[in-house]
Amino acid sequence: MTDSAVESTDRKILQLLASDGRMSFTDLGKATGLSTSAVHQRVKRLEQRGLIQGYGATVNHAELGLPLTAFVSIRPIDPSQPDDCPDRIRDITEIESCWSVAGTEAYLLKVRTATPAALEDLLGRIRNVANVSTRTTIVLSTYYENRPVTD
Repeated sequence: MTDSAVESTDRKILQLLASDGRMSFTDLGKATGLSTSAVHQRVKRLEQRGLIQGYGATVNHAELGLPLTAFVSIRPIDPSQPDDCPDRIRDITEIESCWSVAGTEAYLLKVRTATPAALEDLLGRIRNVANVSTRTTIVLSTYYENRPVTD
């Protein structure tokens, strides 16, 4: 979807919802100059078009006991085997995100664990389940994440 395919009022609605997914249709209307019913129709249309894929909460993982965030690049040990790594690792709950990437590695995973020892255990499970080699980068600080859409 190109920028020109999203008109300015819809873009404003997307920006507002990205900043506060719980914003009411009334407040969206005030911010965009539309009636509540017009905003409701636009939001439903944005959902149907796939521009809004869902709503969620921003979670404090450290407070949940998962203060360690790491990025794990994985590469199949035997590239001639079927590329089914995402399916193989789907049920490993510590994996928050999985992206297919260009470059030396095939996938980049964002993982969260409680301790370095838990990360070490997780890496062993990923290697075993998916038959991959791993390269890990541990996050020291996060200055911003999941930034909302802007103009």
